[in-house]
Amino acid sequence: MRNTSGSHRRNQVFSRRKTLWQVAGLSIGLPLYPALAGQASPNNVSTATAKSCILIWLDGGPSHLETFDMKPRASTEVRGPLNAISSAVSGIQLSECLPQLAQRMRDIAIIRSMTSPLGEHNLGAHYLLTGYRPTPVLTYPSFHTVASHQLESVQNILPNNIAIPEYRPGGAGFDGVGFLPNKYGAFSLGSDPADKNFSVQNLEPGRNLTMDRIRRRQRFAKQLSIYDSVDRTFNEVSVLDRAFQMITAPEAATAFRMDDESDETRRRFGPKTVGQSCLLARRLVERGVRFVTVKQSGWDTHSDLYTRLKEGYTGAKVGVGLIPSLDLAVSALIDDLKERGLLDETLVVIMGEFGRTPKINTQGGRDHWPRVFSMALAGGGISGGQVIGCSDAVGESPSDRPISPSDVVSSIYTALGIDPAATLTTSDGRPVRLVNDDAKVVTELFS
Repeated sequence: MRNTSGSHRRNQVFSRRKTLWQVAGLSIGLPLYPALAGQASPNNVSTATAKSCILIWLDGGPSHLETFDMKPRASTEVRGPLNAISSAVSGIQLSECLPQLAQRMRDIAIIRSMTSPLGEHNLGAHYLLTGYRPTPVLTYPSFHTVASHQLESVQNILPNNIAIPEYRPGGAGFDGVGFLPNKYGAFSLGSDPADKNFSVQNLEPGRNLTMDRIRRRQRFAKQLSIYDSVDRTFNEVSVLDRAFQMITAPEAATAFRMDDESDETRRRFGPKTVGQSCLLARRLVERGVRFVTVKQSGWDTHSDLYTRLKEGYTGAKVGVGLIPSLDLAVSALIDDLKERGLLDETLVVIMGEFGRTPKINTQGGRDHWPRVFSMALAGGGISGGQVIGCSDAVGESPSDRPISPSDVVSSIYTALGIDPAATLTTSDGRPVRLVNDDAKVVTELFS
């Protein structure tokens, strides 16, 4: 059970905090909660080369049978409407809708034996992103919140954990913060970089709000915090300084200025949200942001799977659905990172909360299926050109090397140089390992 003692005092603190931000005239969305947990010192792992991570979250549960685990010899109702194609690595086949990634297979590692017992969106997302099965006793932080907490920022302008265009994987039930201070959670942009008039919400000062007025409000807000004994322990001033710095620093606005990219570069990533989000993610890690989440929605394909995954709309001559858009985005991201010398130090993770049923249903779709599914990784010290584990002949269960979400989270920590056995401390003093005791690093990823 959560410790509810002192709730009245925390309400007073929150009220004072709200007043501070109203005085400051800011609503940038930077978190305000106090640092309640102890920070463990990560042990650097010899195989770790990643300094940052881009998570491409396929929200809704992507079909492994239409992406990374084709079953060309299975019956029609199992193999589905898409064909398998060869990749640059002999013996590895991908979906016909992933021709660009197939060409870059030497940079990619695929896990085909992911397995989980949780087939509900929020629960599945929680397990995949934290390495812990959900429990009513404690909400665990996502691995990117932990990474933001554990890894020192290499820049002082932008948040260390950014979500494009927003966070909320698996729905609205999981914010990724868990028991860690909210300031380590994802800063959601709240806007789509594919929009013609894209801008980050609240990054620009309000109308008639000059820099001089902003600085005067900053000084006044600091005075309120300093003279309030209740708030004194919560490091309000540093949070306010961060928000003021983002608004006043030209570098912050520059990071999100998509028009600085050439038309050719933007075209390579594709016009859809996932493509332009991946391009923006590259701009952010290039500027030292440690963790970026790119969310591609729409993968909950209970019906009309062929149109939604391949065509995008009925009768499309060139597929612009979810999978072709992902193919363009990730292949361009890999190329861009490689060209800039950033791929070895940027871990790219592609996954969703579970897979889809082995058989096509009566609505031409597939339903939730967590028993076996796939994910892909690239960069950040990952050994590409391989498939780890496999599913059975119909993509129903793991037939070799079952890998749990805990194992994957442990491996991501390892790639980032964070010791998976390190512990954090909850607000009531309880030590919690970054991943559970049963988690094992997927060593093949680093072989």
